[in-house]
Amino acid sequence: MNVLACVKRVPETGAKIVLTDDNQEIDTSNLGFTMSPHEECAIEEAIQQVETHGGSSHVLTLGPSEATEQLRTGLAMQADEATLLETDGEEWESRATAAAIANAVREADDEFDLLLFGNESADTANYQVGVRVARELGVPCVTGIKSLDVEDGTAIAKREIAGGEEVYEIDLPAVVAVKEGINEPRYASMRAKMQARNQEVPSREPDGTAGPGTFEKVRLEAPETAESEAEILGEGSDAVANVVEVLDSEVDLL
Repeated sequence: MNVLACVKRVPETGAKIVLTDDNQEIDTSNLGFTMSPHEECAIEEAIQQVETHGGSSHVLTLGPSEATEQLRTGLAMQADEATLLETDGEEWESRATAAAIANAVREADDEFDLLLFGNESADTANYQVGVRVARELGVPCVTGIKSLDVEDGTAIAKREIAGGEEVYEIDLPAVVAVKEGINEPRYASMRAKMQARNQEVPSREPDGTAGPGTFEKVRLEAPETAESEAEILGEGSDAVANVVEVLDSEVDLL
């Protein structure tokens, strides 16, 4: 079974977002990048499915040359291959991204039985790309999945709901968008990271362009940061009485 996991290069979770002077882009000069936790789980799920059923696991991303870093993370996690659909760094909207990924899947040397996505990216959280890829390819799609098994060409996917779970049985090939918690992503050892640095990561230009997008971008706004102050209650045993007073006041509020 051949499994493809698609990821996206996003700013580090919790990083302070600074905008360019024209409020049109994020200033990335001092910003670290990663992939979303959902997508780490997608890579892990691809690897586990291949370990169970045989075949190969592949990681793909659309982004600038620097996105090779996220692909090498997937390789260090023991994915077999990786591909970069290299852009000039401009943000692609969901429809164009999905079209480029779908074209790459059609043109791949091997047919993929299962395409895994994170349920949503950690930056825009549009919930769009996986669904649109499925539509482009004409294959079934389920999202929000926390459990996945494959038996005899059928994927059995489970989604958590209030008071229980929904169970879906879909024929392969299929697109499945997974959520954090479906598995525990493996930690890449230093040796695996070093090996991934030397592993070839083919790149190619994606089909299409970033496109005008469904909506027109007017400007970006950085989220407001809440200012908070720390009160020093004392040092050593001298602080005990003050700490007890604070705890008593909080209990009274409850």
